[in-house]
Amino acid sequence: MADIEETELSNKQKKEIAKWFLLNSPVGEIQYVAKDVKAILNDDELYKEAASETFPVYNKSHMICLGMPGRVGDVLVTTFGELNENEFLEPRIAQVAKVDHIKQVCTGARPALDEELPSPYIEEFRCALDVEILKYVGEAYPKGVCSVYCTNGKDVEGPGSDFELAVVISATRLSPQNFCNGSWRSVWNIEFRDDEQLLELKGKLQVDAHYFEEGNVQLDAKHECKDSSVFQSPDDCAITIAGIIRHHETEYLASLQDSYSNLPDTTFKDLRRKLPVTRTLFPWHNTLQFSLTRDITKELGIEK
Repeated sequence: MADIEETELSNKQKKEIAKWFLLNSPVGEIQYVAKDVKAILNDDELYKEAASETFPVYNKSHMICLGMPGRVGDVLVTTFGELNENEFLEPRIAQVAKVDHIKQVCTGARPALDEELPSPYIEEFRCALDVEILKYVGEAYPKGVCSVYCTNGKDVEGPGSDFELAVVISATRLSPQNFCNGSWRSVWNIEFRDDEQLLELKGKLQVDAHYFEEGNVQLDAKHECKDSSVFQSPDDCAITIAGIIRHHETEYLASLQDSYSNLPDTTFKDLRRKLPVTRTLFPWHNTLQFSLTRDITKELGIEK
């Protein structure tokens, strides 16, 4: 058999492979993966290139939460609050956090500028909704954080125009000492249609879990849903929207629990044949009727 020629990977190929591993790191584990990737690459410059391109994408997709200096609050790293590559708005306290993506820390904060914040009219709706979502998250997610952003129409000054808000919820539970990590992420886009006096909600929910005790099992479950309601006052809209979000997320969580509690009786059984190819059950109660060792010994001609 001819020897297989080994070809050296180019730096570009190595970087793309490194980026793939970093981007696909389980929740809360990218720093562990990065350490191994850096050691394998054995090239600091190449690793820095891969990390600088990957960490911002990973942080935003996982909606990581970072504490601000001086304990003034937390900031969610999301596309909704992104002002530039390293600055993210926290609308609840009108602060802009400066983020070091690779170290995953907040290195500074400054007051948000007027042009970075919604108009007083929009802020009334945003604040009312933020209060209700905070109540819900505090009850439903022990380690959850949330924020409400204006994603469209932030300069609207009064009734008569449409605008959009986004509710972001992120809850992470990391327990590497027990070989398991997990997260819940949900994003709700709400369209306020003034002309139709209508609210349109679109939700995207994602649950990730990683168990790695004597194995490697990962869960990546996604769900999308829609709902609608009547355009009302800021406080009434907030209560209605929070109720809709609570209903859909509770319903989805219950469906997940039902699905995985039935795994042994449904999915796992379907993963294997109910009978071997001989269509005969193996007699585990009487295995002595099989003398495999004797037959192999005879066939190979190594009988004593």
